[in-house]
Amino acid sequence: MSSMNPVPVTPEAVRAAPKVLLHDHLDGGLRPATVVELAEASGYRDLPTSDAGELGRWFTEAADSGSLVRYLETFAHTCGVMQNTDALVRVAAECAEDLAADGVVYAEVRYAPELFCENGLTLDTIVEAVQEGFRLGERRALENGRRIRIGTLLCAMRQNARSLEIAELAVRHRDSGVVGFDIAGPEAGFPPTRNLDAFEYLRQQNAHFTIHAGEAFGLPSIWEAIQHCGAERLGHGVRIVDDIKVDGDGTIHLGRLASYVRDRRIPLEMCPSSNIQTGAAPSIAQHPIGLLTKLRFRVTVNTDNRLMSGCLMSTEMTELVKAFDYDWADLRWFTINAMKSAFIGFDERLAIINDIIKPGYAALMA
Repeated sequence: MSSMNPVPVTPEAVRAAPKVLLHDHLDGGLRPATVVELAEASGYRDLPTSDAGELGRWFTEAADSGSLVRYLETFAHTCGVMQNTDALVRVAAECAEDLAADGVVYAEVRYAPELFCENGLTLDTIVEAVQEGFRLGERRALENGRRIRIGTLLCAMRQNARSLEIAELAVRHRDSGVVGFDIAGPEAGFPPTRNLDAFEYLRQQNAHFTIHAGEAFGLPSIWEAIQHCGAERLGHGVRIVDDIKVDGDGTIHLGRLASYVRDRRIPLEMCPSSNIQTGAAPSIAQHPIGLLTKLRFRVTVNTDNRLMSGCLMSTEMTELVKAFDYDWADLRWFTINAMKSAFIGFDERLAIINDIIKPGYAALMA
């Protein structure tokens, strides 16, 4: 029986609530001060400013262009300072600590190992360093009274020709915390079917994968990702709304692809603030997440790039509460959707839902 006095849905309460994050880029979530310090330590001289506060504002403003291509250019600086193992360990550890401090109890953090080879690091060395950092960050978070579990997704850059190599790398390290694979980078001109050999290999190996699709490019990208490549989840997937028609009287018609995505419960890794920056949505209030949630697609809420978007999981959820008048039941629904869709084993997913998420929200709603 629900109480008449639930905790108000304030930013502070949302921050304390248990949250699950499926779409977060390691190189898109650095602390500005860490970027400055790593640049100084490594001799990287291309930063626009060495003032951490100014740098944080620069990243957000540079990413806030309405163009996915321009948005992606900001990563030259974060990747530029992550070219040695010490930097990779530090960035991963701080990522886990920062997410835990924001109330995230489970996160899948992704990155492209091929972007960190400039100084001669091998792909395996890069993965091992990042995994060491995540485990270190988990321990530090626990010491501060916060439990978080980090799973890793390895990305292949869709404009390059290394997807099979990265898929093999993900399988090679799946017993040490790598839970899946992804392709990232510019969608236009680089359809997911360019990487069919990688996806076929992953299916043969019983490995998990998601695909960035339906962000900057439309329904064909989503259709290929699902029907040709076999994606288990859609990174963003926001353009699925193009296959939904709303009549003047409010009657809603789902096209065949939208119906398939909803009927099959294919998770949508939605990143509201990032989508606005890249031009995939005009505003939070007009973001398709509102309609897709109303229609009960398997919607999840994510950060994408915390540095570039100037966001956290708690701020993304708070903005949705403001825009759509969501309550604790809605936030719990997003969170359980995400945990159900995670790439870890069923028993572990169920334990996090039953032991952490449900009790956490019950305390807020009771």
